[in-house]
Amino acid sequence: MSRRKQQDDYQQIIRSLSDRLVEAQTPIRVLDAVKWDDGVRQSFFAAGCRKLPPVDRAYYESRPLSFDPVAKKQEFQSIERDITRQLGQFSPVGQIMRRMCKEYRMVIRMLEARGTADFGLISEELYGAASDAFHAGDPTLADLGLMLSDYLNQIAGRGDLKDEPKTLNASAAVQMLQERLNRVFGGKEGTVRVFESDGIVADAAAGADYIKIRSDALFNERDVRALEVHEGLVHVATTLNGQSQPICTFLAKGPPSSTVTQEGLAILMEVIAFASYPSRLRKLTNRTRAIHMAEQGANFLDIFEFFRDQGLDDEDSYTNVSRVFRGSRPDGMPFTKDLSYLRGFILIYNYIQLAVRKGKLEQIPLLFCGKTTLEDMRTLRQLVDQGLVVPPKYLPEQFRDLNALSAWMCFSNFLNHLSMERIEADYANIL
Repeated sequence: MSRRKQQDDYQQIIRSLSDRLVEAQTPIRVLDAVKWDDGVRQSFFAAGCRKLPPVDRAYYESRPLSFDPVAKKQEFQSIERDITRQLGQFSPVGQIMRRMCKEYRMVIRMLEARGTADFGLISEELYGAASDAFHAGDPTLADLGLMLSDYLNQIAGRGDLKDEPKTLNASAAVQMLQERLNRVFGGKEGTVRVFESDGIVADAAAGADYIKIRSDALFNERDVRALEVHEGLVHVATTLNGQSQPICTFLAKGPPSSTVTQEGLAILMEVIAFASYPSRLRKLTNRTRAIHMAEQGANFLDIFEFFRDQGLDDEDSYTNVSRVFRGSRPDGMPFTKDLSYLRGFILIYNYIQLAVRKGKLEQIPLLFCGKTTLEDMRTLRQLVDQGLVVPPKYLPEQFRDLNALSAWMCFSNFLNHLSMERIEADYANIL
């Protein structure tokens, strides 16, 4: 058998296993499985916001999963077994796919445990906990949330940093966002669609090649800019890049470990594109603090009051607290997915900083080649060299030309060695 034929067969095996993995995960929709219906909200407000929402184990049992969890776990087990048999124990691409199979089985176990204590415990394994430290002796995510809140409180009274009025309805936001994305992805191709939707809880949500805007939401231009960067340049772009993979098609879909990378990359993009702003950052820090409160035993009513104290109205407070307890009970452990934003930002920032320090700039754009995870980045570099993974087609300008990002990280590497306490003391007479 010729070497070319062997290579083609090898690639075909990878593609076949990868396609099976993508197909197997299709019916698993975590957010759909854990969300509360509108009847829960109505009951809460009918009780004057004074009683816990009527959500327990029986509530979730009345909302069965859209797939057979036992059969689905067996399917992933079978795929994992075939990966080992056909690619070997130590194949780099096989190791990635086997880990994904294990992670999807854990996701299914989490969904099976909706309304029980195990749900929160498995959520922490998948997405982390607010009490997690980044490294031994370092601050935790909860510490980061409190620290950022303190900084935001220092500037909260400035009138010049208040949000612009939200005067754009969904239709106007759709038009503005579509025009922006057409310039990035190519309007003639119709690559990315933006449209209104009544079926989402958040103001916007990204799909494979589209972004949905909630029909009754209001926006300002800064909001639209953030959506362009966060949903368009990261979430949609990485999905399209993953779908463009000729062999490793699994990069078009991502388990929870890729959620941390995705959301962290999206927040970093907001920062370096100057698309973020204090009220948006406060939303992320408040969610982190709320999850930590739930980890410490606070229930739905406690955290509802916390969001009220942060200036949110009752409707927005309910929406934010329900994100914390979806999949769980209103007095149970939290669903920790919303930690992915700040946790991912820190991890991605550190990764890029180290890549610059070590002169491995070529690995940074690979964050966009699909739904990647940080632990796979070295392997992805090998897979690109082997022709099994293609570099990203859609890449934000900040990552296409790494000059400015590299310069920033060089300064950042040095500034990390300075003592902020000493600087504050030295600057006391001039600030």
